[in-house]
Amino acid sequence: MTAAGASEAVFVEEVTECTDELVAAFSRLIPQLSSSSPPPGPDELAAMVRSEASTVLVARDCGPDGAIIGSLTLAVFRIPTGVRAWIEDVVVDESARGRGVGEALSQVALDRARAAGARTVELTSRPSREAANRLYLRLGFEVRDTNVYRLKIES
Repeated sequence: MTAAGASEAVFVEEVTECTDELVAAFSRLIPQLSSSSPPPGPDELAAMVRSEASTVLVARDCGPDGAIIGSLTLAVFRIPTGVRAWIEDVVVDESARGRGVGEALSQVALDRARAAGARTVELTSRPSREAANRLYLRLGFEVRDTNVYRLKIES
Protein backbone atom coordinates (compact mmCIF):
# COMPACT_ATOMS: atom_id res chain seq x y z
CA MET A 1 0.00 0.00 0.00
CA THR A 2 1.29 3.44 -0.85
CA ALA A 3 0.42 6.19 1.61
CA ALA A 4 -2.00 8.69 0.15
CA GLY A 5 -1.12 12.27 0.91
CA ALA A 6 2.38 11.51 2.13
CA SER A 7 5.02 13.86 0.80
CA GLU A 8 7.09 10.84 -0.18
CA ALA A 9 5.68 7.43 -1.05
CA VAL A 10 5.62 4.81 1.68
CA PHE A 11 4.88 1.13 1.20
CA VAL A 12 3.33 -0.87 4.06
CA GLU A 13 3.65 -4.64 4.16
CA GLU A 14 3.02 -7.51 6.54
CA VAL A 15 6.15 -9.20 7.83
CA THR A 16 6.14 -12.87 6.91
CA GLU A 17 9.62 -13.90 8.03
CA CYS A 18 12.23 -12.80 10.51
CA THR A 19 15.26 -11.51 8.62
CA ASP A 20 18.50 -9.83 9.63
CA GLU A 21 17.07 -6.63 8.13
CA LEU A 22 14.02 -6.88 10.41
CA VAL A 23 16.15 -7.49 13.51
CA ALA A 24 18.34 -4.48 12.63
CA ALA A 25 15.27 -2.30 12.00
CA PHE A 26 13.71 -3.18 15.36
CA SER A 27 17.07 -2.60 17.06
CA ARG A 28 16.99 0.91 15.62
CA LEU A 29 13.27 1.66 16.03
CA ILE A 30 12.34 0.31 19.48
CA PRO A 31 14.77 2.56 21.40
CA GLN A 32 13.02 5.51 19.72
CA LEU A 33 9.75 4.28 21.23
CA SER A 34 10.79 3.09 24.68
CA SER A 35 13.85 3.59 26.81
CA SER A 36 12.73 0.91 29.27
CA SER A 37 12.20 -2.03 26.92
CA PRO A 38 15.00 -3.63 24.93
CA PRO A 39 14.38 -4.38 21.25
CA PRO A 40 13.20 -7.91 20.52
CA GLY A 41 15.86 -10.31 19.34
CA PRO A 42 15.57 -12.76 16.46
CA ASP A 43 13.71 -15.39 18.51
CA GLU A 44 11.13 -12.90 19.83
CA LEU A 45 10.60 -11.38 16.39
CA ALA A 46 10.21 -14.83 14.83
CA ALA A 47 7.57 -15.70 17.45
CA MET A 48 5.72 -12.45 16.71
CA VAL A 49 5.76 -13.13 12.98
CA ARG A 50 4.49 -16.71 13.48
CA SER A 51 1.75 -15.72 15.92
CA GLU A 52 -1.83 -16.02 14.70
CA ALA A 53 -2.90 -13.39 17.24
CA SER A 54 -0.77 -10.57 15.91
CA THR A 55 0.33 -9.04 12.66
CA VAL A 56 3.58 -7.14 12.34
CA LEU A 57 3.45 -4.37 9.75
CA VAL A 58 6.43 -2.40 8.50
CA ALA A 59 6.60 0.74 6.43
CA ARG A 60 9.29 0.94 3.79
CA ASP A 61 10.69 4.01 2.15
CA CYS A 62 9.93 3.83 -1.58
CA GLY A 63 13.42 5.18 -2.28
CA PRO A 64 16.13 3.07 -3.86
CA ASP A 65 17.08 1.18 -0.69
CA GLY A 66 13.52 0.42 0.48
CA ALA A 67 14.59 0.80 4.11
CA ILE A 68 12.21 -0.07 6.94
CA ILE A 69 11.23 3.30 8.44
CA GLY A 70 8.38 2.32 10.76
CA SER A 71 6.49 -0.53 12.35
CA LEU A 72 3.21 -1.35 14.07
CA THR A 73 1.79 -4.49 15.65
CA LEU A 74 -1.90 -5.33 15.34
CA ALA A 75 -3.46 -7.87 17.68
CA VAL A 76 -6.90 -9.25 16.80
CA PHE A 77 -8.69 -11.53 19.24
CA ARG A 78 -12.14 -12.79 20.20
CA ILE A 79 -13.63 -12.10 23.61
CA PRO A 80 -17.17 -12.89 24.81
CA THR A 81 -18.49 -9.55 23.50
CA GLY A 82 -17.02 -9.86 20.00
CA VAL A 83 -13.86 -9.51 17.98
CA ARG A 84 -11.56 -6.76 19.17
CA ALA A 85 -8.32 -5.33 17.87
CA TRP A 86 -5.47 -3.53 19.55
CA ILE A 87 -2.72 -1.48 17.94
CA GLU A 88 0.60 -1.58 19.78
CA ASP A 89 4.10 -0.19 19.49
CA VAL A 90 3.66 2.22 16.60
CA VAL A 91 7.06 3.71 15.86
CA VAL A 92 8.36 5.78 12.98
CA ASP A 93 12.06 6.40 12.54
CA GLU A 94 12.88 9.94 13.60
CA SER A 95 14.37 10.61 10.14
CA ALA A 96 11.00 9.82 8.50
CA ARG A 97 8.57 11.60 10.81
CA GLY A 98 6.11 14.02 9.25
CA ARG A 99 5.93 12.03 6.00
CA GLY A 100 2.70 10.12 6.63
CA VAL A 101 4.37 6.90 7.75
CA GLY A 102 2.35 6.54 10.97
CA GLU A 103 -0.87 7.26 9.10
CA ALA A 104 -0.07 4.69 6.40
CA LEU A 105 0.71 2.02 9.01
CA SER A 106 -2.45 2.86 10.98
CA GLN A 107 -4.70 2.80 7.91
CA VAL A 108 -3.47 -0.65 6.90
CA ALA A 109 -3.98 -1.90 10.47
CA LEU A 110 -7.52 -0.45 10.58
CA ASP A 111 -8.37 -2.06 7.24
CA ARG A 112 -7.14 -5.43 8.51
CA ALA A 113 -9.08 -5.07 11.77
CA ARG A 114 -12.28 -4.31 9.83
CA ALA A 115 -11.68 -7.28 7.53
CA ALA A 116 -11.26 -9.53 10.59
CA GLY A 117 -14.63 -8.37 11.95
CA ALA A 118 -13.31 -6.30 14.84
CA ARG A 119 -15.98 -4.17 16.53
CA THR A 120 -13.43 -1.80 18.02
CA VAL A 121 -9.76 -0.96 17.71
CA GLU A 122 -7.96 0.27 20.81
CA LEU A 123 -4.58 1.84 21.37
CA THR A 124 -2.81 3.90 23.99
CA SER A 125 -0.40 6.76 23.50
CA ARG A 126 1.57 8.79 25.99
CA PRO A 127 0.41 12.42 26.18
CA SER A 128 3.96 13.54 25.38
CA ARG A 129 3.63 12.00 21.89
CA GLU A 130 1.71 15.01 20.64
CA ALA A 131 1.99 14.32 16.90
CA ALA A 132 0.88 10.71 17.38
CA ASN A 133 -2.10 11.81 19.47
CA ARG A 134 -3.15 14.33 16.81
CA LEU A 135 -2.91 11.57 14.19
CA TYR A 136 -5.10 9.17 16.18
CA LEU A 137 -7.77 11.85 16.68
CA ARG A 138 -7.64 12.69 12.97
CA LEU A 139 -8.14 8.99 12.14
CA GLY A 140 -11.33 8.96 14.23
CA PHE A 141 -10.09 7.51 17.53
CA GLU A 142 -11.72 9.00 20.61
CA VAL A 143 -10.16 9.41 24.03
CA ARG A 144 -11.97 7.03 26.38
CA ASP A 145 -13.02 7.89 29.87
CA THR A 146 -11.48 4.87 31.49
CA ASN A 147 -8.73 3.81 33.81
CA VAL A 148 -5.82 1.93 32.36
CA TYR A 149 -4.17 -0.37 34.87
CA ARG A 150 -0.81 -2.07 34.64
CA LEU A 151 0.64 -4.77 36.83
CA LYS A 152 4.33 -5.29 36.32
CA ILE A 153 5.18 -8.97 36.61
CA GLU A 154 8.63 -9.50 38.02
CA SER A 155 10.55 -12.40 36.57
